[in-house]
Amino acid sequence: MDGGEIRENPIKCKDQDYETLLQECLKAGVLFSDPSFPAEQRSIGLPEQDADPKKAIKWQRPKEISERAVFVEGTTGTTDICQGQLGNCWLLAALSCLTMHPKLFVKVVPPDQSLSEPYAGIFHFTFWQYGEWVEVVVDDRLPVREGRLLFSYSHTRNEFWSALVEKAYAKLIGSYGSLKGGNISEGMEDFTGGIAYTMDVSSRTPRVLWRCLTGALSRGSLLSCFIQAYSYHDIGKVTGNGLIKGHAYAITDTDKVRKASDEILLLRLRNPWGFVEYRGPWSDKGKEWDALDKAEKERIDLKKREDGEFWISAEDFSSLFNIVELCSVSPDSLDEGRPPAPSSTPALQSTWTISEHEGSWVPGSSAGGSRRYNKTFWKNPQFQLILREQDLTEEEDEDEDDDDEDDEAKQCTVLVELLQKNRRQRDKVHFLFVAFHVYKLEGMCLGRDFFMANTPVGRSGKYTTQRGVWRKMSLAPGNYIIVGSTYRPNKPGDFFTTKTYIVCLCVFCHVFGEQVMATPVSPEDQSRVQKTFDEEAVLDKDYHLPLETCRQLIFGEDTKGHCRLSRKQAETLLSSLRNLQSIFFQFDMDSSGTMSPFELSAALEAVGMRCDGKVIQLLSERFASGELHMPFQSFVSCFTRLRTLFALYDLETSQEVKDKGINAVSIWPNMLYYVLLLL
Repeated sequence: MDGGEIRENPIKCKDQDYETLLQECLKAGVLFSDPSFPAEQRSIGLPEQDADPKKAIKWQRPKEISERAVFVEGTTGTTDICQGQLGNCWLLAALSCLTMHPKLFVKVVPPDQSLSEPYAGIFHFTFWQYGEWVEVVVDDRLPVREGRLLFSYSHTRNEFWSALVEKAYAKLIGSYGSLKGGNISEGMEDFTGGIAYTMDVSSRTPRVLWRCLTGALSRGSLLSCFIQAYSYHDIGKVTGNGLIKGHAYAITDTDKVRKASDEILLLRLRNPWGFVEYRGPWSDKGKEWDALDKAEKERIDLKKREDGEFWISAEDFSSLFNIVELCSVSPDSLDEGRPPAPSSTPALQSTWTISEHEGSWVPGSSAGGSRRYNKTFWKNPQFQLILREQDLTEEEDEDEDDDDEDDEAKQCTVLVELLQKNRRQRDKVHFLFVAFHVYKLEGMCLGRDFFMANTPVGRSGKYTTQRGVWRKMSLAPGNYIIVGSTYRPNKPGDFFTTKTYIVCLCVFCHVFGEQVMATPVSPEDQSRVQKTFDEEAVLDKDYHLPLETCRQLIFGEDTKGHCRLSRKQAETLLSSLRNLQSIFFQFDMDSSGTMSPFELSAALEAVGMRCDGKVIQLLSERFASGELHMPFQSFVSCFTRLRTLFALYDLETSQEVKDKGINAVSIWPNMLYYVLLLL
């Protein structure tokens, strides 16, 4: 996998094409003003904090802010980025990391953009969003208060590329306020298309940790770190040695120096604020540097100035920091313990295949919760994974779960990541507790009995509120099911999942419908039919069915074009209704007189109609009239139309349709649409 690869034509955010808009503005001799992200308070997305007119927010272009304004001054670097009055250190730390990787940087910040001629006040940037690269166009009007940029700015105050990247990302997410608070892993993934993960600093000795980080940097990974804040009041608190709790720092380099006979391992960090630096040993003001000669200090580019960047020893780093976050643009980069290969040694190139899918957790339908909710866990979205060929290498991942023991048969490397979508709204971030489990598959999609009897062969780990969870696993060739879930059931949300693996195929899992169950006509029903034919045939008295449902039942039978039933048809119909009523009461587990999507799925399966989550969701929305639960008459309507669908499917002669199965979306226009909407 190479998340850094951007297709030639990325998706256009808001359907805005940069080249077209640029040429239109140049031809008309006007500066671009973006109507989709206007210079208004709603684009800020935060409440105004000061009513003083002198401190009101103004929107100005770079040349109006500084006469010497440039897009990029010299070359881009970590000190180009300073945090303004917005709690988005996570984003700016990720951007600092990005500047250390020129090939990745130019994919986010396309070259040949400037504030000089030809200039039209328009810029464009590219970000990764759930499997797609998206081009975002912005004008260069920036929020200013009392002559200074309100948000991100450069250390020199004349450079504006970082402020414009921040604006473009704010537009993509919704507003500047949407960027308030977050994990640096989000920014790193959206700048690279890679996979971000967390490393506990205490899990490794200082020397091993330094070696891991050095190797990750050499393989193009983005790195950051922070000191955990264990209470809300600790966030942003500056410690005695100048470090900030709950604050994201970029790890921009590693190196080592000699002090007498000792080898000192160092890491270079940057505070995205652009000031407030570490004041301990090997910091800018540390006396330890005095023992090094000038050439050595020049070699590691030591700069003793207040720019937010500083060195720290691996020993002190391990004792002061808690978490390191890494983002790898290739699955091969996720081998943490592997040291960087010597330049003379050719690296072994793996052939990775990527499969990406989107899905939803729908309350009452496909939001089944964790394994502890065994009645509904099986309703979570399931994705089939087929592993056919073994890896070329026998190297095992050292970071496996305890239950993923070394096994000679585990020879296919698989990396799965599950990402939550669109959980940022204005100034709030609300991630659900999510995880995924991998099961060895013996048949098609799996029901409750399977999950009750089997344990997963792989998993992402504990449920966590991060945007994404991932796992790299070694599995034997065969068929598997990946189940993504929230911790609690009925939590709505969209997700994006990638499955990256060596020479294997991934397909959606569909459940095929079975023949509709029929029951013999009872003597009691025969007697009732005789009575109704002798007197008056009505269904609403015994079953409380509205006229429209009765009409559907009648037209669901083969009436030869007549609006009435024969005696035999009426007997069969009443028998079916009795059976449906019995099933409804049986699967109405909470005795509410209504049926949830979970209960509907189980009830339909009991009558031989096995439907996947998408079909159950569609049925619930169609027949529950906008409610979460379905009354008996709606259940009858639902069953009647599905019976017609299954009958049509049985008559289908196309082998392609048969191979896809009755739940396949591609056959709906021919059958399901007609049955559900027109009958």
